Amino acid sequence: MDGEDRELNRRAGGPTEAMQRPRLKQRHKVQQQQSPTTEEGSMVVEERVSIPPKLAKWIKDNAEELKLRQTDRSWAAWMVNDFRENLLKFLRSSSDQPFFQTADFLTTGSYFEKVKIHSPDEFDMMLKLQAPSRLNMMELDNGLFYRLDLNRATRTPIQAFLLDNERTLSSSKVLSEMYRLVRKFLKAYKVPDVQYCWEVNRKRPTSPAVTLSLCRTEDNSEELISVDVVPAVEVHPSQGWPLGIRNGPDVDNWLGKKVRQEIKSLPCYFVPKRLKGRNQANKEEAKESWRISFSLIEKKIITSHGNTKTCCESNATKCCRKQCLMLLKSLIEGLKLRFPKELDDLCSYHGKTVFLHTLSIRFSDSMWTPQQLPTCFLHLLGSLEDHAQRGSLPHFFVPKCNLFSPKVFPRRALTFLVNALEEQKRQNLPLLKPPAPVSPLKLVASSSEQTPLLTAVQSQDTAFMNKLVVMLFAVALVCALFLK
Repeated sequence: MDGEDRELNRRAGGPTEAMQRPRLKQRHKVQQQQSPTTEEGSMVVEERVSIPPKLAKWIKDNAEELKLRQTDRSWAAWMVNDFRENLLKFLRSSSDQPFFQTADFLTTGSYFEKVKIHSPDEFDMMLKLQAPSRLNMMELDNGLFYRLDLNRATRTPIQAFLLDNERTLSSSKVLSEMYRLVRKFLKAYKVPDVQYCWEVNRKRPTSPAVTLSLCRTEDNSEELISVDVVPAVEVHPSQGWPLGIRNGPDVDNWLGKKVRQEIKSLPCYFVPKRLKGRNQANKEEAKESWRISFSLIEKKIITSHGNTKTCCESNATKCCRKQCLMLLKSLIEGLKLRFPKELDDLCSYHGKTVFLHTLSIRFSDSMWTPQQLPTCFLHLLGSLEDHAQRGSLPHFFVPKCNLFSPKVFPRRALTFLVNALEEQKRQNLPLLKPPAPVSPLKLVASSSEQTPLLTAVQSQDTAFMNKLVVMLFAVALVCALFLK
């Protein structure tokens, strides 16, 4: 159990008076956001050009609002920890699936990297599954997706997840079994707060996770917390990473050669992710593909992010790196809320990748002081726009894999992203702060009060109704004149 786990468990040992019912973000239908108006002109990214004071204040204020509240953190941690610990006990004691009896959880994702924004409403858990022997890792697509084969036949529990050739490890079988085990566990599991319950979400074709939602018992339409449980096969440490990426990421100038060696010595993990894109040469291989995961390495880099080894420690010099990443995540979230169809392919990982590339170039801690937050964020935003304009965003750990390749990110969507970013720059980042979630529409029992639905319709259609009245009056007037 790492430091984050211990701290999380210490804060979340059980319900307390301070652990009130959370005011967490609830997910509902995407809504358009009205952009706030500003008086300043177009913003600039160059560090030698001054930033309008109002824009600088807008960036700083939003950075402060992105921080998680302690009461929400405690309640969410209590609920998620209880679920995780009891699920692990269930898996280890389950006799019908021995392969999962030696499993263990690894904490990954933005919450444990301490860059989660707005609310502690999403958690990632990698369920580590140990491969019994050396694996043949056959590259399928630019070093990110692989087919995993055992070197030799085996009678160990992993054989239940092999294809007919008794060598190839089936990602679909492992993920399906994960779904079955989680559903079985939930039948007997009791949530510590009886007002809530866990529900398994519908399986998504390209997702490597079993996704669960914590909902209110009386109304499952409200989701307060989402948890992704991702089975991850750990390659034996002696085998190392696939040959094409064995040198590790280019962090020598930023984190140093010693850290690079430490990263290369970390275990390699594969998650059951289906290869995205049409016209795959071998659809069967694409269906059973595994994607290499760098989640633990990303966590290590982001939590120990400084050029000097003590950056952002308790009594050390602080920086604004994490705040910049959180701001970029917030802007991406705002863009996706406003343009859900056009930017469906955009995700926060694109922002994280740009962030890691930027850190490896602007590696000095002196370039990321808290006072430079607006400048640093605009530099990071400019880097995202530059990658989008060039249609090239190399994966930080697998450089030959382009995350902006037309196969995975259509050109039309990329052009739209460039235009959307340019519009945000002209308007001084109105979407940096996403719209507040709207409560679900419910009918009020009292007939003397307006329902939220009626209120919503009236507020949205007032302008349209006014225009309609004017048009009808004009038509009536014309008819009256002709009838004369």
